[in-house]
Amino acid sequence: MQNKETGILFKVTDTEALINPTESEATGQHQAGQEEQPPESVSKAQLVFPSGEQLPLCWVDPDYRQ
Repeated sequence: MQNKETGILFKVTDTEALINPTESEATGQHQAGQEEQPPESVSKAQLVFPSGEQLPLCWVDPDYRQ
């Protein structure tokens, strides 16, 4: 994933939270610099795919079927 505000890549370590529409945050590590960054939670609203594509609606909206 990529942080859409900074453009820095974000390695998601909890994919279950990423695809769960009831979770608003995903845990992972920013991939900046050469040293391993500490894990942190980031709002899924800040994340996009590296291509710039938004997250699927079924990953962010629990009522996406309505």
